Amino acid sequence: IDGVKALATDKIDETSGSVLITKAQWQNDINIHVSSYNTFPTAAGLASSAAGYAALVAALAKLMGAKEQFPGQLTTIARQGSGSSCRSLYGGFVAWRMGGEKPDFSDSFGQQVADETSWPQMRAVIMVVSDAKKDTSSTTGMGTSVATSALLAHRAKTVVPSVMEAMEKAILAQDFDSFGKLTMQDSNQFHAVCMDTYPPIFYMNDISRRIVRLVHAYNDWSSKHSGGAIRAAYTFDAGPNAVLYTLDKYAVELGALMLRYFPAGCSDVASYIKHASFASDVEMHTLDPSLLEHASKVMGDPAEEGDVKMVYYTKPGPGPQDMDDLEDSNLDPRTGLNTYAVQHK
Repeated sequence: IDGVKALATDKIDETSGSVLITKAQWQNDINIHVSSYNTFPTAAGLASSAAGYAALVAALAKLMGAKEQFPGQLTTIARQGSGSSCRSLYGGFVAWRMGGEKPDFSDSFGQQVADETSWPQMRAVIMVVSDAKKDTSSTTGMGTSVATSALLAHRAKTVVPSVMEAMEKAILAQDFDSFGKLTMQDSNQFHAVCMDTYPPIFYMNDISRRIVRLVHAYNDWSSKHSGGAIRAAYTFDAGPNAVLYTLDKYAVELGALMLRYFPAGCSDVASYIKHASFASDVEMHTLDPSLLEHASKVMGDPAEEGDVKMVYYTKPGPGPQDMDDLEDSNLDPRTGLNTYAVQHK
């Protein structure tokens, strides 16, 4: 809050042109009431903190008319709450520049590589293996890894720069084969760092690893039976939940394959897959018999119903958005009091 206050400007009444709140008042006399509500699993390795801090900084910046002194300054403020939030202030594909040459780390910021319309075929199927709070927070885990993992130091110095360059090229060229391979390899290496940490950190579980095997089986089948390249790519952040990237032409097939091996814990697929039309398409889809035969050799029997708690389906979107409908607001504009406790029971 103090970081955004330092960038505040006078708040002007749009009708009269008079000054409602001066810059000095923002910094010295104004208290801020923050109300935050997640509709996504919290502290489960699905970037809920990144979303929350990005929304907070974006809302404060609009309220106070904050003016950046250099491009990306607001992202440097957001990442102090959650590192990944520096990427969530922009839409589409965003890089977190490492920085470190400046003593105040103002050169460590988020920078958009391509906006949300640049790769319209990109899709994500998110498998929520656990919506419970993880045992080791991202901040605690990273601190321990920095202190104890030699692999992390090597990764940051030697591996990450070349991977970042290759990933940006893949995104701009819409090269899903390269994008997918880089994504999976980077995810695997991140969790290798977690294992190299002392004591080791276990974010993935047996269900996570079954998802990995199924994705590789799917890609292997694609390569052998249809001459295709990678159709799906997994990535796991600091948690057991899988984000599966794919292209729109394969999304329903991928969803149906995941449903086959990770069936819903309820009879209503529409309640399991949080996207009505996608859920319907997935439920109606008939998988290629040769794909099922190939997957069964790798996977064996399907997992228990409910091993995956829910599934989301989405695509690259914009950064923080204003809520036009007051019913979606967390605060009552007449009283300034919370409303979400009533709305989201």
